[in-house]
Parts: sequence; structure tokens; C-alpha cells
Amino acid sequence: MHGAGSQTAGSGRAIILVRLAVGLIFFTQGILKFTDPKMGVVRFTRIGFPYPSFTAHFVGCFEIVCGLLVLIGLGTRLASIPLLIVIGTAIATTKIPELFRPEQGFWFMVSDARTDFAMLTSLIFLLIAGGGSFSVDARRGAR
Repeated sequence: MHGAGSQTAGSGRAIILVRLAVGLIFFTQGILKFTDPKMGVVRFTRIGFPYPSFTAHFVGCFEIVCGLLVLIGLGTRLASIPLLIVIGTAIATTKIPELFRPEQGFWFMVSDARTDFAMLTSLIFLLIAGGGSFSVDARRGAR
């Protein structure tokens, strides 16, 4: 019988899949903020962020670094915190306003926010569960 804090190999493998999805999505979105102005500076300008060039690249750096950390399972819980702030800000600035736009509304927003919602819930899961038994964190803890 496993204790409350122990993990089976199956749950460790399942956590890898969540880390893979979250890590790759944030990592690639961070790169896009540098390589595609429509995904970075132009988007941040349209949303109304002050200093959109700085802000887009600042957020992109966090997405790249924290996305990689989540991907390899190093400081997974800690790396999830800035990403939760990023996704929370994205929902507040791009999805919630859709509720009040003509010809958009609730169902449009729900459909448009599906990836954001999946990232939000996955990050909360990683914050609670950590990197799992197949992570750099687990290997470092075993030493």
C-alpha cells in the first residue's frame, strides 16, 4: 500500500505528459514572442500594455525559461508560479473582454479560451503534484 505522499510509476509517467504539454506550449509561445511580431509586440500593443516591446520580450523570457524547467522537471512547482501569472494575465486581458464584445459573448469566449483553461488547470496540477518521479527534481532528491 502506498502512503499519501508516494507516487506509483504510472502516476509519474502521467505527470510527464502534463509537463510535456505545458512545457512545450509555453516554450514555443515564448520563442514566438521574439520571432513573430504578431504574436509579440503587435499583440501586446493591441492589448494595451505599456512598453509593448519590453513587455512582450520580458514575458517571452519567462515562458522560455520556465517552459524548459517544467519540461525537464527542474523546480517544477516554482516554475509553475510565473506561468500561472502569465496565463492568468492572458485570460484577464484577452478572454474576459470577449464576454462584452458584440457577436462574441460567453460561448465564443469559452471556445477561444480552451487552451488557456487547459494550461491554467495543468499548471495548478503541477503546482500541487510537482514534477513527478521521472523528473530532474526526483533524481536530485534521490541522491
